[in-house]
This record gives sequence, C-alpha cells and structure tokens, in this order.
Amino acid sequence: MNTSEIARIVTALTPPHSERSLAAFRAVCQVETIADVPHITLTLPFPVAAIAAELEQKIQAALREHGIEPVRISFQAAIATHKVKAGLQTLPGVKNIIAVASGKGGVGKSTTTANLAIALAQSGARVGVLDADLYGPSQPAMFAIATEKPEQRNKQFIPIVKNGIQIMSIGLMVDAGQSLVWRGPLISQALQQLFFQTAWDEVDYLLVDLPPGTGDIQLTLTQKMPVTGAVVVTTPQDIALLDARKAIDMFHKTGIPVFGILENMSQHICSHCGHAEAIFGTDGGKELAASLNVQLLGQLPLSINIRQAMDAGDPFSLARSKETYAAIYRDAAQQLTYALAASGKDYSHTFPQMVIKK
Repeated sequence: MNTSEIARIVTALTPPHSERSLAAFRAVCQVETIADVPHITLTLPFPVAAIAAELEQKIQAALREHGIEPVRISFQAAIATHKVKAGLQTLPGVKNIIAVASGKGGVGKSTTTANLAIALAQSGARVGVLDADLYGPSQPAMFAIATEKPEQRNKQFIPIVKNGIQIMSIGLMVDAGQSLVWRGPLISQALQQLFFQTAWDEVDYLLVDLPPGTGDIQLTLTQKMPVTGAVVVTTPQDIALLDARKAIDMFHKTGIPVFGILENMSQHICSHCGHAEAIFGTDGGKELAASLNVQLLGQLPLSINIRQAMDAGDPFSLARSKETYAAIYRDAAQQLTYALAASGKDYSHTFPQMVIKK
C-alpha cells in the first residue's frame, strides 16, 4: 500500500469524542517509509496531548485491518488563529480569545474558567486567563497569586505566570478587599487597558472571565475586542437558565459564536455515602443547549473537593486527581478546541496592506 492510501485511511478516522473526521478538520498526514516501516506524522489543528494515546491506538487498529504493521506515529499541533468580527484585528501575542460568561452570578463561572485553562494547558496549549470581572476579581485568589504584582515593561503589563498559565487581573493591581467604585466609562477604559496593554506571550487560547450580566464590560468586550467565541456556564436551575439564555442572545446579537454550554452543579454527590441528588434540577443546561442548537460541553457535579481546591488556590490538584470531574473538565476543554478548529480561520494577516497616496 502506498503512502497516499495510508494517509487517506488515517485522515478518514475521527479523533476521540468527535464526529468530525481528521480530514474535515484539515489535519495534515505525512507518511514516509523508512526500512519498510511507515512513519506517520499527523499535524492537528488542536492540542493533542490529552488524546494522543487513544488516537494512536485508533490509527494502529485501522491500519492493522489493512495489514499494515508495524507503524510509527507522531503528533504535532498547529493551532491557528480563527476569524473574529469584521473590523477588528486579532490581538498581538494571542491567537484565539474565548469569553466565559454566565449571565447570572454564583454558578461557578470563574471556577470553570480556571479549570478549563488548566485542562487546555495540560493538553499542550499555551493558555492565558484575563480576569474581566473588575468589580469582583476571583482569579488571583483561585491561582494563589493575589500578593504578586505584574511588572511593567515598555508600557505593557507582564502577566503573572502560574504553572505555565499567563494570568492578568485588576485584582493584582489593587489591595485585597479594596472596592472599585467606578462608573461604566472608567470600567470600560480599565478593561481595554488590561486587554491591550498586557504583553501576552504567544497564547493559543486566552480565556476571559466575564462578570455576571450583559452590561458595560460585556458590551466593551463584544464590540471592541477580537473575541473568537464564547462559552456559557449555567446551573440546571430555571432562574440561572433564564440569564444564561440572555447571555447567549447577547453573543448572537453581537456576532460572536457560542461554542458550548457547560452545566455546573448538575447534581450534589455526598462525600460520605456517594448518594447523588439533583439539588438545582435535572438536565437544565442540556435542554437549553438542545433548544438553542448549541453544544453541551459537559455536566459537572457540585463537589466539596472543587470548592476546597479553589478556596485554597490550588485548582491544579483537581486536574491531577482521578475524580470524574477532572475528566469532565478535560473533555470539555477538548470539545472547545474541536469547535474552534472547525470554525473559520483568520487570513487578514496574509493580506497586503494598501496605502493610497495622493
């Protein structure tokens, strides 16, 4: 069997937990025969570390059915910059910006942002977190960096780096417990300063932790900043779903695609007996996703371990655990990268600049 036929077999497969083929993702498969052994190099448009072992087994099995073994397989990621709203330019040092919103407070949006960031980083991506909740910044406490201060270099803030994740927040610039009594214009200006004057270092995915609601900060973000897409966090409770629907409607009205809904606190699991109880209702986020034709990224339980880890500023301990919720965060992050990879790419940087002279 020649190398082109091997490449066709490989790219016809689907990556784990996806219905799209590698060919549909525009994955590039290079095959070279060395000492009668095919060496396959697969270049993917999404992080691959979390799925590499499972995907390799799938490829080996498919080729074995065609009598091709042994083979050598290697993976590499080539994460692209994807298109944003017309009239906006992508941010230097950042390929893709994902807004994490909820519409309603208290549903675990900041916790979700932090854990998605960690899952993306573990998958091999370069990740940043921008805490856009200027009135109530949570990320400094969640990452245990509240006492650190960003350096300034060439009039730009240098983000704090924790376990490879680049983090910027207004909470790093004010004293703990200090409130910001600012009106809308000042808040909008502060957000833009954080956004455009931070020296992000080659970030594949920048997660923006938004405050609740659809007010000044959200409008500034959606109108003036090159957001690639959004994730909406909700609980199954009817009241939370009402506000989640409003958040999704806001993104639709401003031309920003919603890549998925993550249902938080789907059920409470007793730490003593393991009994599961749907305190906030059942499948509310799942039903909302189905009704709006938006992907459900996952359903996370209400767990004391999650709360304790976030309060202690150690979300990394969750990612290292073998608990179910750690796997849910990892799968949600992977599904998010799939959705991004399937969206349109940004080609504006390839266009020549036109200058009209009189």
